[in-house]
Amino acid sequence: MEFGFTTAAYVVAAVLFILSLGGLSGQESAKRAVWYGIVGMGLAVFATLIGPGSGLWLLSLILITGGGIIGVYVAQRVQMTEMPQLVAAMHSLVGLAAVFVGFNAHFELVRVVAMEPEAKKALEGFAAVLAKKDALEQNILRIELFLGVFIGAITFTGSVIAFGKLAGKVTSTAEKLPGGHALNAAAAAVSFLCLIWYMNSGGLLPLTLMTIAALFIGYHLIMGIGGADMPVVVSMLNSYSGWAAAAIGFSLGNDLLIVVGALVGSSGAILSYIMCKAMNRSFISVILGGFGGPAGEQMAVEGEQIAIEADGVAATLNDADSVIIVPGYGMAVAQAQQSVAELTRKLRAAGKEVRFGIHPVAGRLPGHMNVLLAEAKVPYDIVLEMDEINDDFPETDVVIVIGSNDIVNPAAQDDPNSPIAGMPVLEVWKAKQVFVSKRGQGTGYSGIENPLFFKENTRMFYGDAKASVDKLLPMLD
Repeated sequence: MEFGFTTAAYVVAAVLFILSLGGLSGQESAKRAVWYGIVGMGLAVFATLIGPGSGLWLLSLILITGGGIIGVYVAQRVQMTEMPQLVAAMHSLVGLAAVFVGFNAHFELVRVVAMEPEAKKALEGFAAVLAKKDALEQNILRIELFLGVFIGAITFTGSVIAFGKLAGKVTSTAEKLPGGHALNAAAAAVSFLCLIWYMNSGGLLPLTLMTIAALFIGYHLIMGIGGADMPVVVSMLNSYSGWAAAAIGFSLGNDLLIVVGALVGSSGAILSYIMCKAMNRSFISVILGGFGGPAGEQMAVEGEQIAIEADGVAATLNDADSVIIVPGYGMAVAQAQQSVAELTRKLRAAGKEVRFGIHPVAGRLPGHMNVLLAEAKVPYDIVLEMDEINDDFPETDVVIVIGSNDIVNPAAQDDPNSPIAGMPVLEVWKAKQVFVSKRGQGTGYSGIENPLFFKENTRMFYGDAKASVDKLLPMLD
């Protein structure tokens, strides 16, 4: 009876997770999709707690309660601007869990194999499952737990480094140790040799050595990826965490973990591939820590950045008929989305056409800008993707760029030696007038200079994004 209920609950939970993923593809259905995921996870946890092999109720309830309290605390403290690093931190926990589960499965397997046949009959839970496995099945389990630990260790250190880069605690530039990719290849080779060693000996030492090598791969892999590619890295680590969870599921014989891990792993991989196409990046190059890429001296940027005050921006907006707003991470940092939404409402009330241009990798997390604009209740129908709006810039009177750099950088098209060469960008410079809201003259997170800021039709509207937009509002007709 318990097994039947657990299986049925897992099926329902899996369907809810699929509906959740599907609903997250649209802003209007995203809130409902989140609730599908919450209900599915609650059902899955409940079914696991009362299912076969359940036990340690007090410890389980303490851990669930403690985790819930920490989750609520973190959710209340984390700002929307900090969501990318929070996601990276969550991925690291999944990876660490995979490592712990893998080692625990190893210790339990060693214990069960060493027991006398009569003693095995009294085993319960996971140990009882192990006791029924023959030599071939035990070897399959060793492969599963080995892969789980390997992927989990890479995910853990990779996510920690990604968190550091996104939080500004680790440099956003691509850095590698002497030897570069050869070190990653050597660590991967060591891991493969450890697999052969582990399959022949079943000992702890090869598993431990592989874990150390995998931890290094995760660290060095993400350190070798620059800030411009960090949105892809977050998505890629999401995929890694899914495959780690699937490997855990195989080790534990838990069907739901396998299904959920496969869903997360495959969806993360697909999203990473889509984002790489949007950035004209090689998927293999990014996941291997930046193999290839342009080489040579970048084109020199000539001219000067010309500043403008709020009254000048307001006068131009009052005369304009069409406006496109391009948001970026600077808008998120300044928490300017509400002010931008008010600016949009005021301009539309004056009869002007206002739309938003969203690059696939704007911000530091896929969909980052869409979430912020939805939070500020900007109408969905005026928020357009890059491919939908890029051809309209030449007929646009004014473009307002708020805290964006790489996604509006013409060097992607003009400079073959630029780190973002070939990356599709929003061609804002083709508009009649461009205003760039920016804190100062720095190059931004990725460290790449932007020739847009020096063009004749561009004016720099310096200052905090929220404060700058708030200055504009009373000056508009």
